[in-house]
Amino acid sequence: MTNLIQELQWRGMIQDIMPGTEEQLNKEMTTGYIGFDPTADSLHIGSLVPIILLKHLQKFGHKPIALVGGATGMVGDPSGKSEERNLLSEEVLNHNIVCVKAQLQKFLNFDANQANAAEMANNYDWFKDFTFLNFIKEVGKYITVNYMMSKDSVRKRLAGDNGMSFTEFTYQLVQGYDFYWLNKTKNCKLQMGGSDQWGNIVTGTEIIRKKSGGEAFAFTCPLMTKADGGKFGKTEKGNIWLDAKKTSPYQFYQFWLNAADADAEKYIKIFTLLSKEAIEALLEQHKGNEHQRLLQKKLAEEVTCFVHSRADYEFAVKAADILFNNDTADILQQLNEEQLLQVMEGVPAVEFSKAVADAGVDVVSFLADTKIFPSKGEARKMVQGGGVSINKLKVENIEMLVIANGLLNEKYLLVQKGKKNYYLVILV
Repeated sequence: MTNLIQELQWRGMIQDIMPGTEEQLNKEMTTGYIGFDPTADSLHIGSLVPIILLKHLQKFGHKPIALVGGATGMVGDPSGKSEERNLLSEEVLNHNIVCVKAQLQKFLNFDANQANAAEMANNYDWFKDFTFLNFIKEVGKYITVNYMMSKDSVRKRLAGDNGMSFTEFTYQLVQGYDFYWLNKTKNCKLQMGGSDQWGNIVTGTEIIRKKSGGEAFAFTCPLMTKADGGKFGKTEKGNIWLDAKKTSPYQFYQFWLNAADADAEKYIKIFTLLSKEAIEALLEQHKGNEHQRLLQKKLAEEVTCFVHSRADYEFAVKAADILFNNDTADILQQLNEEQLLQVMEGVPAVEFSKAVADAGVDVVSFLADTKIFPSKGEARKMVQGGGVSINKLKVENIEMLVIANGLLNEKYLLVQKGKKNYYLVILV
């Protein structure tokens, strides 16, 4: 059987690793942690990598700690940033921490009866009473300025136009002390994170070694990239969030379904818990049959079920069918307004008078008045050729009346022109 490090290496989830880390994990149950940044009231899909690292850690019999940075969130991590970010108020930060904690509890096993039960920690708990003078005496004296200046995250910022504030310069000491505190109080010997965190993580192992003579280990995961060079987890609308209110399960499913082949081959290993055998079989099936998108479909299924639920996944599959299959009139009628608007995201919307629809309007006039067709003549011709559907039902007759009682959610009509052109008509 593979060990944790072998498993993660096969999945492409290890970039840097400290000597002795694999031996430590093979020797005994080890407590390891990852920090989560509470700068928003939801995690996004970039946070899925650390979540899945903790999930693998627990699966292999080790103890995961999810550290929410209530204190570090007040400072701001300069790693990978070109300029200082805005700091959040304590009230906003506390709200974010509550939301992020609730999300993390969905993914890890916190059952206290288990020897390797997951734990949650907030670094504000040990920093709130730590005075500045005590901090520079207890922590600052162990790390030289030369050592701190040698870190990539610091050097890049100092070379830039905006420089670096003292607040951000001290961030690596604050994060390093987190590792020391967890090591001292919870026997935590391992820290994991993204590869941009390597400098901060190593500072923590230095503080542990110099301050208490203890032993600490670390590894990092490569930062997620897309094959086309675009930023992972970003769409035109912004971040893909784990909160269903911010990114609907349908939109979440679509994000994974639309992954390029090269990305899907990488993502299936990183973002799912499927076995090596299952993934290799899937990759083999996908090869030569790329048009079937087997890999993307399985990826979208696994990640949507993991983050949301199987019911959300099943809805997303049905909803996706609405725009691609013609026999989905019954599914369309079952959608509530929120679901309908999710599915119709990106479909051109046009407005039409509800008063006119209440009185009844012939379909040819309706299609011309909404500008779906440039003229009544063109609308008539397309209807007669069987090329127009309303709410997924083909319009058979140019005399047909469009009436308000056929509306979706008492407000909408979905018009299909030809095979691929859709319009969402909103009655106002």
